[in-house]
Amino acid sequence: MKRSRTLSILLLAPLFISLSGCGANGGDLSEDEILAKARAIHESVITMDTHVDIGGNYGTPEVDPCAGTNSKVDIPKMEAGGLDLVFLAAYVGQGPRTPEGHAAAKESALNKFRAIHRVAEEMCPDRVEIAYTPDDVERIHASGKRMFAIGIENGYPIGTDLSMVQEYYDLGARYITLTHNGNNEIADSTNPREGEEGEHGGLSDFGREVVREMNRLGIFVDVSHASFETTMQALELSEAPIMASHSGASGLADVSRNLNDEQLLALKENGGVIQIVALGGFLQVDPPERREAMAALQEEFGLLDRRALRSMTTEEREEYQASIEPIMPQYRARMEELDARWPRPNLSTMMDHVDYVVDLIGIDHVGIGTDFDGGGGIPGFNDASEALNVTVELVRRGYTEEEIEKIWSGNLLRAWREVERVAAEIQGTM
Repeated sequence: MKRSRTLSILLLAPLFISLSGCGANGGDLSEDEILAKARAIHESVITMDTHVDIGGNYGTPEVDPCAGTNSKVDIPKMEAGGLDLVFLAAYVGQGPRTPEGHAAAKESALNKFRAIHRVAEEMCPDRVEIAYTPDDVERIHASGKRMFAIGIENGYPIGTDLSMVQEYYDLGARYITLTHNGNNEIADSTNPREGEEGEHGGLSDFGREVVREMNRLGIFVDVSHASFETTMQALELSEAPIMASHSGASGLADVSRNLNDEQLLALKENGGVIQIVALGGFLQVDPPERREAMAALQEEFGLLDRRALRSMTTEEREEYQASIEPIMPQYRARMEELDARWPRPNLSTMMDHVDYVVDLIGIDHVGIGTDFDGGGGIPGFNDASEALNVTVELVRRGYTEEEIEKIWSGNLLRAWREVERVAAEIQGTM
């Protein structure tokens, strides 16, 4: 069923209200009626975000997600926005592919696992719990607590040691993003570094072993950041549904990080899910004039471009971000001037990607994966406290409660249960 794709004007308020009328399928509901209906749905469904980044100092007195932080996601913001579950990503930036590099990557990943467990098990276990299975999700949701699930962004911490997949599973990892920016020993990235193009031709031989091991254990194969060839080969090889934990549709924004129609159609055949990202650069391609103005502004403030950031390790990126914090208020003020001339993508743009996927492959293969605290955040959905706005916009576009439940969590939980079923079958425990 086609959805209205008329862009709405968003008001940045605790509960945004569009100034446009209802979409073609939104009926004749008033704005108050839309909001009331959305509130009721939002409170009844399980809401889930499959990709939130955390730093190396997560779960410390300096970054206490129980008390509240400057990050886009913490427990108070989840509670305020009615966001039930986030997959926290143990992200490790691509570094040297050497024994020393792999050892450092492993320690970086383990540090984030320890932090997640520390928050959930020591710092505020009365408010949040780790979910390891779909059954856990339903049980914890019924208790009223928030939930963490765990993913690994970038298979780099696996190195060349297949046994690490089991170790990360035992610590709670339920998806592994095969690559990040730069190839690794598993597969080719959609953003390879100079000289790495087509290194493996998709999955390496070792990468195929990793995918099979993930299927055996019950870990989602995540293809966000993977090359076209890697994605298509993973879809062919995996016996279980795969996910793209934080991506968009290249049919609306033709950037390398998004999935094209061929990949989306293959994803449907696989039974997998694409979780739509809330990062503006993947939702809308800026006109050349804005890109030129942005480059000039970054040069004026001495800021690094995306390519330079991609080449940094996690520690280098955190040090850089701390160093530029004093100039950010002035930079943001100048950015607002650019936004007035060339509007940024917003929540309506994000929901256009949801519409696109639904129109192409159906309602059963799309969800939400913001990339909050990894670059994600758009007007109307800039942090976890604004999660209700998503439901409001879906109601406005004419989605039913059943469809909204599928988008927020039902599709992911259905695929997750199938991942578990395949693992049990492979292990002979069914």
